[in-house]
Amino acid sequence: MRPRSALLNVIDVEATCWDGQPPPGSVHEIIEIGLTVVDLSARRRVSRHRVLVRPARSTVSDFCTELTGLTQAEVAQGATFAEACRILVEEYAAGERPWASWGEYDRRQFARQSRADAVAYPFGLPAERTHTNAKAVFAEAHELRRKCGMAQALQIAGLPLEGRHHRGEDDAWNIAALILDLADRGAWPEM
Repeated sequence: MRPRSALLNVIDVEATCWDGQPPPGSVHEIIEIGLTVVDLSARRRVSRHRVLVRPARSTVSDFCTELTGLTQAEVAQGATFAEACRILVEEYAAGERPWASWGEYDRRQFARQSRADAVAYPFGLPAERTHTNAKAVFAEAHELRRKCGMAQALQIAGLPLEGRHHRGEDDAWNIAALILDLADRGAWPEM
């Protein structure tokens, strides 16, 4: 049994995307990892981080740049996916701390890309025990019939959207605010 941690990594990824189907040979790849460290016992966001990731099998489309603000030139300077995973493990204790994201996309994208790139999954296994779907917790806590997006959740919670939506670093920061609000309500599960 793993010891409980007061620290939680809140992750939000941005990935290559297109207006429609990917070009032949291209796949969705992580291009930005936003990470906010939350101290649940102190009820505060401790730090915020950004890791740019260089895609290996796709490029950043104009649609993706419009959505995220990230350009091909910017992510071309990023780390490889393997290096980004190493950073998560060595600098942010990703294999030891519990983590959360808004929905299941981030967890699934890490799993897919880890398999495709033959890179060790950076978060503790099994993923179901180390990951919390903040979107599902929020929907249950607010008795919503359907899960909502992060921006709508901020409105429901009466919290401001800080930064740019669809920018990993900013979205992780905002998701962390929602998690702290849930913790204050007694609705965040014990880690």
